[in-house]
Amino acid sequence: MRILATAARLGSALTPVLSGSPAMGLGPDSVQVEPRCLAVGDLLAATLIVTGYPAEVGPNWLDPLLSYPGRLDVSLHVEPVPAPVASDRLRKQRARLESTRRSAAQHGRLEDPETEAAAADAAELAWRVARGEGKLFRLGLYLTVYAEGRGELADELSAVRALAESMLLRVQPATWRALKGWTSCLPFGTDQLNHQRTVDTAALAAAFPFASPDLPTADTAAGAVAGVLYGINTAASGLLFWDRWAQDNHNSVTLARSGAGKSYLTKLDVLRSLYQGVEIHVVDPEDEYTRLAEAVGGTVLPLGSPGVRLNPLDLDPDGGPDELTVRALFAHTFLAVLLAEDLTGTQKALLDKAILAAYRQAGITADPRSHARPAPLLADLQTALTALEVPEALLLADRLAPYTTGSHKQLFDAPTTTVPGGHLTVYSLRDLPEELAAAGTLLALDRIWRTVTNRQRPCRRLVVIDEAWLLMRARAGALFLHRMAKAARKHRAGLAVVTQDTADLLATDLGRAVVANAATQILMRQAPQAIDAVADAFHLSVGEAAYLQSAGRGEALLSAGPGRRAAFVSTASDLEHGLAVTGLETPED
Repeated sequence: MRILATAARLGSALTPVLSGSPAMGLGPDSVQVEPRCLAVGDLLAATLIVTGYPAEVGPNWLDPLLSYPGRLDVSLHVEPVPAPVASDRLRKQRARLESTRRSAAQHGRLEDPETEAAAADAAELAWRVARGEGKLFRLGLYLTVYAEGRGELADELSAVRALAESMLLRVQPATWRALKGWTSCLPFGTDQLNHQRTVDTAALAAAFPFASPDLPTADTAAGAVAGVLYGINTAASGLLFWDRWAQDNHNSVTLARSGAGKSYLTKLDVLRSLYQGVEIHVVDPEDEYTRLAEAVGGTVLPLGSPGVRLNPLDLDPDGGPDELTVRALFAHTFLAVLLAEDLTGTQKALLDKAILAAYRQAGITADPRSHARPAPLLADLQTALTALEVPEALLLADRLAPYTTGSHKQLFDAPTTTVPGGHLTVYSLRDLPEELAAAGTLLALDRIWRTVTNRQRPCRRLVVIDEAWLLMRARAGALFLHRMAKAARKHRAGLAVVTQDTADLLATDLGRAVVANAATQILMRQAPQAIDAVADAFHLSVGEAAYLQSAGRGEALLSAGPGRRAAFVSTASDLEHGLAVTGLETPED
């Protein structure tokens, strides 16, 4: 019996090789054989033979090769050795090792540690084979690397060899046997290289299956299940629990096209995190979390509604001696987002003078004792800019007019009306006009961050930003979100970024940095136009990319790094479902 297992990762050349052309075919257009590689259609292929193995291997020991983020085929050929043949070979091997040991002893040489270890292993293996506890197998392991050019192929070969060496695997190129090496890695079940190594049942079993569909769970005490139930594992038919607080950082990113069920899954995550005592703050642009918040006794701040005010210049009386400086710096960021432009150096200098002047007019200085006084409003800042009597300052004052005396003043023309607090706080932005959406999101995040950094009331906190693309459109807002993603873990907080604008998020450096700082990544149905960017950013295999293109509502792929991925479908009880559906849907939908 001979078993061939081939794993293709991220754009494997196997598909173009077998298809030949977009029409249909049984092979590539052409194959040109060279001493060290093959020209297979438009690609170059080279095969590496594994000639040396580590003394011991653990479960799933081939996973680093199978998770390699490039075009790599891994072929494992297994041939069982009959028990009589295995016993005879082990007896001869033990005889050679014993002869070597006795010869060294007769000549007064020191014992060879490698010989002693090999002799002990051979004796143990012989006893297991004799008792029927194990068998011997002939194993051949080959790696075929693909690239588009010779330079790229050399780089890929170097990377794969380095990875193999890190796994204590010695590899050699299949020089003058490139065609045999390539065909040995195709799913034909033929080992034409015939470079095999004898292994026992335990070592072979550790290589199968190549990757477990179940994600590892954190250790728990008293048999309790850690983490949040995300849904049902579609590959293993088991429940998928995930604990974001046990990862390297507590951040997560959820990327999906509209209608894929990302908000539904996020609301289930919020609801089930509340069960575990996590304090949650949500930035809700579409008023989707109001029903959930009301059901669990949370607080809803409908920004933009009549009577709701949020002053961007508020100070924290317990903020410390540098609180005034911190709020002045935030005012720069807020005004850059509000005015939708990057301020020049001159404008920043004038704005800084006006901010400090507005605080002085309100009786607030660097002295923390003055921070309890009522903070100035945007109108006071506009007045301070006008008082500078500089053309640039007057221009800034005129641009602030719509937000102080004009049509967009409803959020800033009075002191803050509601102080957020409680186990769940939702900042609803639906009533804000489009021109204030990014500024309102930033104001909500600023309030949340001041709560997160409050050392007087430490606890786990989860910050959920739904439709994060609204904030990422402005560079100042993207920078603020990036800082939160990097610093949240220091304050026992996690940042959950949810967005449907996948391509734009991955197209910017700040967007990619936010994704890179998320240890938990959830991918749902993707648009065809964005799947290439997603596959490249998350090192998806061809099958995983196809899964995301055809995934139904609620189906997702959870990724927590190489070799730690699982496909699942979100599930909810009837009560949870009624709270998780949007306001435009009925619970029966």
